[in-house]
Amino acid sequence: NFQKTGSFKIRGATNAVLNLSPEQKQNGIVTHSSGNFAQALALAAKINNIKAYIVMPENSLNSKLEAVKSYGAQILKCKPTIADREKTADKLISAHNAAFIHPYNDKNIIAGHATATIELLETYPDLEYIIAPVGGGGLLSGTALAAYYFGNNCKVIGAEPLEADDAYRSLISGKIEINTAPNNTIADGLRTNLGDITFNFIRKYVQSI
Repeated sequence: NFQKTGSFKIRGATNAVLNLSPEQKQNGIVTHSSGNFAQALALAAKINNIKAYIVMPENSLNSKLEAVKSYGAQILKCKPTIADREKTADKLISAHNAAFIHPYNDKNIIAGHATATIELLETYPDLEYIIAPVGGGGLLSGTALAAYYFGNNCKVIGAEPLEADDAYRSLISGKIEINTAPNNTIADGLRTNLGDITFNFIRKYVQSI
């Protein structure tokens, strides 16, 4: 949370932007986010002189909307549902021939987030457990992968609120579960569900949630 933009998400956003092709950089990038990833991708795009189009729910915090604007990204608001986010993002992709960067279900995002755990293990190489929060699963996936490959038998536990326990239920059922109530929560990072990429990593490398 001491990273620029106020969250770890600048790590994944930067890695994803740096992995774009020259043509993709020229056409710009699109994502959807309630705020944290929106800020991160907007800043990463600004640093690399890339146009960014960000879809944000209409109930996003004003402070996060203003932050995204301050980094020069173009914001398009939508209704606060995953379906509306994706539909609006698709329109932007078609209109600008822009590259879509998913806020968490993307291997470059996951790899960027994994650097936080790599740095942690460089300082404390013999950790037995790491507990990481889970919304869409980008950070938890990166944490688990880094712990598996760089840790010394280090186990990873996911954590989420009881009333937004979709990841917990997903591990039990073996398929991606969703939440309905968190759409109205002040904790805007909970307005997500797992993606197919993050779910597969979490099933394989996370001890429990």
